[in-house]
Amino acid sequence: MVGVSIVLPAKNESAALRDLLPRLKQAWPDAEIIVVDDGSTDDTRDVCAANGVRALSSPYSMGNGAAIKRGARAATGEVIVFMDADGQHDPTPIARLLERLDAGYDMAVGARDWSGQAGVGRGVANGLYNRIASWMTGHAIADLTSGFRAVRAAKFREFLHLLPNGFSYPTTITMAFFRSAYPVCYVPIAVARRVGRSHIRPLRDGVRFLLIIFKIATLYSPMKLFVPASVLFFLLGLGNYAYTYLNFGRLTNMSTLLWSAGVVVFLIGLVSEQITSLTYRRDD
Repeated sequence: MVGVSIVLPAKNESAALRDLLPRLKQAWPDAEIIVVDDGSTDDTRDVCAANGVRALSSPYSMGNGAAIKRGARAATGEVIVFMDADGQHDPTPIARLLERLDAGYDMAVGARDWSGQAGVGRGVANGLYNRIASWMTGHAIADLTSGFRAVRAAKFREFLHLLPNGFSYPTTITMAFFRSAYPVCYVPIAVARRVGRSHIRPLRDGVRFLLIIFKIATLYSPMKLFVPASVLFFLLGLGNYAYTYLNFGRLTNMSTLLWSAGVVVFLIGLVSEQITSLTYRRDD
């Protein structure tokens, strides 16, 4: 296997890193290990120094996605393994992820089962995301939001400009790989309960995760979102026209407005499709 870099975004995860870093170094002594310290206020940097692990520190928190981008730019390996620093991910499955890259895939993702979800609400939401993403791409997506994945570094860096600084980088990179016809596979993994408190807040991040659904569509195939919406407006206008014609014998402004909305939504979809195509255009 070519050179491997292991990147761990971390924010106040020193308690988990004390156990994880020694196991990582023992399992992968030749790998480059990078901890991206996202403005931690604990002793994350001291823990990294004590284990001889490189730490990239930010003066303030920029977000999980920003940490991923910093780690990807700094990594020197031809393959990058991303994993959480909160104690959920065990180093053992890394070998299975790398085997899938050797088999010809460009990204191998560790897929959690229902027991690995952080609560019923998160499990239901992730299941919904997986179904929508699978419908959009035409490929079975087992875990859209998993942060444990191995990728070919050169291909991953092609999409750094698309990745958000906050949460949902896994969604963005997954859809980008499928859109660009880079093979993706899923490897079942077991995850442990995280050490410490999660940085995700249901009220603050609930809307953000809801927007992932729309982001899935616009990142992959906007017409699959806009065409059904356009048809819905057209049918509503048709239904309203049938009602007003049968009862009052006339065409109302509401029917005209709904039909116009259908046309506008369709045209916006066409423009979005062109923008998406330009986003993934490569001038090789």
